Amino acid sequence: MNGVSVGTEAAPISRSASSDDALVVLDRRAALLGVAAFAVAAALPAKAGGQTMQKMAQTPSLNIGYEETGPASGDPIFLLHGWPYDPRSFDEVVGPLAESGHRVIVPYLRCFGPTVYRSPEIFRSGQQSALGRDIVELMDALNIQKAILAGFDWGNRAACAVAALWPERVRAFVSVHGYTILDIPALSKQPGDAVALRQTWYRWFMNAPNGPAILAAERDDIARQCWEAWSPKWRFEDSFFQQSAKSFRNPDWVDTSIHCYRYWYGNAESDPTVQQFEEKLWRRPKISAPTLTLAPDSDPLFPVSFSADQRTLYTSHYERRVLEGVGHDVPKEKPAAFVQAVKDLIRVAFAH
Repeated sequence: MNGVSVGTEAAPISRSASSDDALVVLDRRAALLGVAAFAVAAALPAKAGGQTMQKMAQTPSLNIGYEETGPASGDPIFLLHGWPYDPRSFDEVVGPLAESGHRVIVPYLRCFGPTVYRSPEIFRSGQQSALGRDIVELMDALNIQKAILAGFDWGNRAACAVAALWPERVRAFVSVHGYTILDIPALSKQPGDAVALRQTWYRWFMNAPNGPAILAAERDDIARQCWEAWSPKWRFEDSFFQQSAKSFRNPDWVDTSIHCYRYWYGNAESDPTVQQFEEKLWRRPKISAPTLTLAPDSDPLFPVSFSADQRTLYTSHYERRVLEGVGHDVPKEKPAAFVQAVKDLIRVAFAH
């Protein structure tokens, strides 16, 4: 899909109604360009299972861009990407699922691609509860009461939040990496051992005073370094990376990313509109939806042992599959295994 750059200046992490007129105009212009970029983009090639349609939906906080494939009457599946990735990670997954009769929806998460905040006053939050609430509000906008969720990285954490806070909206959950809900107060006090700190270098420069400027200037190189480090056995094509990197041109990608990783370690304030949800997540609520966890064994960011002892966090059907030789971006690196996991779990969920 062709992209349109909307500028690289980063807006403040949160902004009040007292922001000066120049910033307001800049933000509104960027938001309009974000939507326009999506509207004028070249159509995606047709995938098995039907034509992929590019659409926009309006929620209380966002104008959300998403891609939809398959029959509108099919059981909905939401595929949720991570950071720094985008819906292109699911290109080999969408077709087989749509071909099976499912309505497959792949949103651009907040601050990626065409998904933009509806006003300058909305908090540029990267919190787990905000990501989860986005999915629930998108479901509301599409008149979907219940869906199958599947995701990795930020997308997996968003799905975990939905399954934990709004269990009535989740029919089944395919999780890459397992239960990734964060206890922020605990994490801010103990961020991990030396090995974990080395693997999470990208978070620490974002906590530095010049973090936003570095991320804005080096967004592609930083994203590429993450891809290479987290999927050491995957040799991705540069053309594929460039397709995904277009989504990082979003006017709020820098601010939202910075807020996410500063908030984790107690260096950014919370969005007050999601604070009640955050506090519930800190208690690590159990997930009642039927769940299948995929555990890649070659992802340094999430060692295969990460999800080994998580069975007690689920109250319904639970299964865990280890994927050999696979890194962070499971749906792209091992699409057949991802599709099979979704199909297998759907059979279980509909049997209940």
